[in-house]
Amino acid sequence: MTSRLDYNQIAPAGAKALGGVYGYVMQSGLPSVLLELVYLRISQINNCAYCLDMHTRDLLKKGQKIEKIALLQAWAEAGNLFDERERAALAWAESVTRVAETGVPNDAYEAARAVFDEKELVDLTIAISLMNSYNRMAISFRNTPHAAIEG
Repeated sequence: MTSRLDYNQIAPAGAKALGGVYGYVMQSGLPSVLLELVYLRISQINNCAYCLDMHTRDLLKKGQKIEKIALLQAWAEAGNLFDERERAALAWAESVTRVAETGVPNDAYEAARAVFDEKELVDLTIAISLMNSYNRMAISFRNTPHAAIEG
């Protein structure tokens, strides 16, 4: 895969704006591991190799077990490997990421609201939207995953 262009250099103000949203999300109070799991799951749905590589590495650095990372795609069948908030966040992330298919139905909203307060749910949805944006940038401009560089 050949990189198409470096959007960080071409539009630094735009990249900085996305980074500002990332900074907001990271200080929102949502647990960083929960956010990384959500980011990795969204990247799986979108098939973003660059982000799959990065968020897998980040989860490993945060001490997450390889079994949990390996079963993320099948989280709903993974028993108690994922806690209640992680399961709710992953379900919400899937519904919001697939908005054109799901329309984010009321039952998905009610399930998320049962576990997250209003601000947490808004912050989680901002995080989901941000990761979808990052995935679209990385895929569109062919960011090379670190694993491919390291070879």
